Amino acid sequence: MRIVGGRFKGRQLQAPGGRDLRPTSDRTRESIFNVIAHGLNDWDGSLQEASVVDVFAGTGALGLEALSRGAAHATFIDNAGASLAALKKNAANLGAWRDATLLKLDAVRLPPPPLAAKAPCDIAFLDAPYDQELTTPALNGLARQGWIGDGSLCVVEVAADEQFVTGPGFTQMDERTYGAAKVVFLQYRA
Repeated sequence: MRIVGGRFKGRQLQAPGGRDLRPTSDRTRESIFNVIAHGLNDWDGSLQEASVVDVFAGTGALGLEALSRGAAHATFIDNAGASLAALKKNAANLGAWRDATLLKLDAVRLPPPPLAAKAPCDIAFLDAPYDQELTTPALNGLARQGWIGDGSLCVVEVAADEQFVTGPGFTQMDERTYGAAKVVFLQYRA
């Protein structure tokens, strides 16, 4: 697993051992960032200088990819100590530590964001464990607690055959399927 674009392109990422982690593939990440940069006609935001939040962060691949491609700050949320330890090493190895905030939180029971999160974030990435019905409550919590604001882009990865329903305020902009993964691009309007 590596960073696929931007200033850290080609740099390797570490993942904790075990089978609980399912990182977004390099190919899918590259496609996601191509859609963000070139494929969302209705979104008037930009990755450049954006504040992003990577929920269910795991290795931090999505948030670190965003930093590599020009985001100003990334907040990473995970509740697994092993994932946060690997993420901390990845951020340090890339020299992105000062642009990253790591938080050990339950993504479906989010508190309001700390000042360090630079919220409301412009872009939210959510890649919850498949088929556990965690994505919708986490997405709604991001909106309810002020992690995202009016016009924020939310990039959600779920299993290709998983039913995904959003809460109020979210409009689907695009949907792509990559093998076993379905990626849904949403815009939030407060």
